[in-house]
Amino acid sequence: MYPVLELAKYIVVKCIQDKYLISNLQLQKILYYIQREFLQRFDRPAFTENIEAWPFGPVVPDVYYYFCGAGAMRIGVCDEPEEEILSMPEEYRRVIDSIIESKRELNPWDMVSETHKSGGAWDSVYRGGYGNRSTIPISQIRELG
Repeated sequence: MYPVLELAKYIVVKCIQDKYLISNLQLQKILYYIQREFLQRFDRPAFTENIEAWPFGPVVPDVYYYFCGAGAMRIGVCDEPEEEILSMPEEYRRVIDSIIESKRELNPWDMVSETHKSGGAWDSVYRGGYGNRSTIPISQIRELG
């Protein structure tokens, strides 16, 4: 498992280096997709921090607040991630990079729609706002996507 803020920095730095800047909204969704893929493929979480059900979808609060200075704009500056992330096993890097490269091309609002799907993990917790900012259980992320 990796510290989620370091994983987020890895994602942002990769996008900056690839000249494909992303917003905080996109970053949140990419983190969600990475967590889901690690749970389904490797039967382990990519990070231990909670993902919460917020109005625009799944959010990792610490990452959101770290990058919120960009507002809705693209994140164009970021510190390099720590060595632990940079030296991750190649199999994990391939999965993470594949998710980053495929999802960053989506319209952010399409990503919101995808993570808001009826019967999905976010939907089962958010429940029309009654579960706002409630933790989405790992088991639901794995099973309901």
